[in-house]
Amino acid sequence: MGEQDAQREITTAKQAADDALVLAFGRLQGAANRLEYILGRRIEEECGISHLMFEVLLILGRAGEPGMSMRAISQEQVLSTGGATRLVDRMEAAGLVLRVTDPEDRRGRLVRLTPLGEETVVRAARLHVANIEQYFLNPLPADHRERFAEDLRILSHSARDALPQLP
Repeated sequence: MGEQDAQREITTAKQAADDALVLAFGRLQGAANRLEYILGRRIEEECGISHLMFEVLLILGRAGEPGMSMRAISQEQVLSTGGATRLVDRMEAAGLVLRVTDPEDRRGRLVRLTPLGEETVVRAARLHVANIEQYFLNPLPADHRERFAEDLRILSHSARDALPQLP
């Protein structure tokens, strides 16, 4: 996958399908999709929440008190504000989060974890860590794991920085 591969002209569907960079990205995407399915399904089965809900619980746990605005949640999750609102509505109905008045802007509302949300995210994270070890780390050679995790962090931040800011 050197510079020569990237500069090679693709003129047929076969060349496109066999291109080393196209294949490498396809493998990354395929692995991510399969792992998302496997790990998300385990969280749903064991904890009764979707993987997306788990991600929002993690974001709120990281934010701490007093909570986060819907806009901040939607930007963190690359969701529309409406999509984030519907998700938080379901999470609030399940008793995982609550909306409170923003102490810095009485017109604004913040979302934060409830005690049940805290308990649920801790239980789900313990399960998630065990599943990450089994399905994400264990298949890799031990001496590659740390570098691979760092490379993923770099790619994630680069892609995040390339996204347009949501209104």
